[in-house]
Amino acid sequence: MSFSDLRLMTPKAPLHLIVSGLRHGLAAGAACLFAATAALAGEDVITVNLDRAKVIQLPEKTSTVIVGNPIIADVTLLKRSNRMVLTGKGFGETNLIALDAAGNAIGESVIHVTPAFNGLVVQRGMDRESYNCAPGCQPTVTLGDAAKFMGDVAGQIQNRNTASSAR
Repeated sequence: MSFSDLRLMTPKAPLHLIVSGLRHGLAAGAACLFAATAALAGEDVITVNLDRAKVIQLPEKTSTVIVGNPIIADVTLLKRSNRMVLTGKGFGETNLIALDAAGNAIGESVIHVTPAFNGLVVQRGMDRESYNCAPGCQPTVTLGDAAKFMGDVAGQIQNRNTASSAR
């Protein structure tokens, strides 16, 4: 039995910004190659974007859910339903196994986490900076950014969150 992919009904951003065509071309090519390989192997593939969540229907009588690599993806079981929330944590792929109460595998899927970034990437030598430009460009934290840039932006976000929760 495979997992059914329940798509969230969220609107797509209408604004498409300039992004490195080579980066998207390589990502699209890798995604197509991965999907073709998984399809040939007969595996159920669930694709989720990095830092995004997706509601997934579990097989009937699921008692335990195992994620092969929790650095790639994480799950939260929803109470009183046979569903879970799948969140993309890092680029790559891992697997997800559903077990019944007796410990028997009743479902398995491959989880593929892909980039969801539609913004501006600034490359300064070997250092990369990412900006979300909807509607104005603001720095954002994205895997692959330079450590100093990522630390500075994450620090500003944390300071803002601390200040807003103190009120």
